[in-house]
Amino acid sequence: MSYRILTLNNISVQGLERLPRERYEVASEVGHPHAILVRSADMHAMTIPDSVLAVGRAGAGVNNIPVAELTRRGVPVFNAPGANANAVKELVLAGLFLAARNICAAWAYVRGLEGDAHALEAAVEKGKKRFAGHELPGRSLGVVGLGAIGVEVANAAHDLGMQVLGYDPQITVQRAWQLSSGVSQALSLDDLFARADIISLHVPLSDATRGLVNAQRIRLMKPGAAVLNFARAGIVNEADLLAALDAGRLSAYVCDFPSPANKDHPRVVALPHLGASTAEAEENCAMMVADTLREFLEHGNIRHSVNFPDAVLPRVAGTSRLAIANSNVPNMVGQISTCLAEAALNIADLLNKSKGDVAYTLIDVDSPIPDETIARICAIDGVLGARRV
Repeated sequence: MSYRILTLNNISVQGLERLPRERYEVASEVGHPHAILVRSADMHAMTIPDSVLAVGRAGAGVNNIPVAELTRRGVPVFNAPGANANAVKELVLAGLFLAARNICAAWAYVRGLEGDAHALEAAVEKGKKRFAGHELPGRSLGVVGLGAIGVEVANAAHDLGMQVLGYDPQITVQRAWQLSSGVSQALSLDDLFARADIISLHVPLSDATRGLVNAQRIRLMKPGAAVLNFARAGIVNEADLLAALDAGRLSAYVCDFPSPANKDHPRVVALPHLGASTAEAEENCAMMVADTLREFLEHGNIRHSVNFPDAVLPRVAGTSRLAIANSNVPNMVGQISTCLAEAALNIADLLNKSKGDVAYTLIDVDSPIPDETIARICAIDGVLGARRV
């Protein structure tokens, strides 16, 4: 079978090369696509064709994708977690130094000086005390969110000699193994905010994290503390944070999200969303999501989906595979198995995984699967979609 992939943005050539031309048609205009590849394009107002089986985001955040709607349709949304982690980590480290040493304000001061060499030297010596900063060793960094990026930031800051506190009640075993043993655990968000000199945010934007940095938590912070936000703008209540900067309660805000209110503030360094803007990160994200899309389309396996569980089943030689997305309710596997048994199809292997309200099942059977059997399975109440792979 061949597959059609619709691209909504320019995708790295290195990523597209992972989709063999003899089997994949990839274009910005293609009818009845089996999958969509996207970077930053907003899909919320888009009419997504019924033919779409999956959406791949060449990056980490999926705020531009209607995930809830696609979940109801049984369509997995894939992203590329960790593929841009090094790029973001490097920018966060730069943000640490920008905040600690007042580098941007000092640079702006020098660019505004006039006069000959003697006058310039005198002005530099006179003005440099205004930009005195502090060193990082011994200072405490609070890392909120210990996913791929948060772990790299925590480890790098620890290597710089900082005392690092981490908070993530949902940290995975994989990330926990990667985390330096020198990183301490904060008991709660309030505990982290109260103990850190600098806060670095590495969580997705959701109802639970919106406005996570607010007036209440800022009051817990040490006088002169700083906030780094290279995650999402909405995680910070901007009005509360700017008020704290104006009052001298906080010393700096370094972020990747300029706004009319923050871009000219003397204590704010706002960058134009540079976190993953490296050639290497774009290539890594495109290659990772292309690989996961191909694995799903050709074998039904799911890795790195934000709305469906990981489900990877090695294929049994000489079998036919059925991939089923369904609501996570009792007796779904039983009803599906009954349909297969009534069609005299013997199950060679089966995998069923769930995530929240949805579940995903892969079944290998010993004989070809008739269209009418797939139709019967699709008619089961709670089945969101089923296909031969």
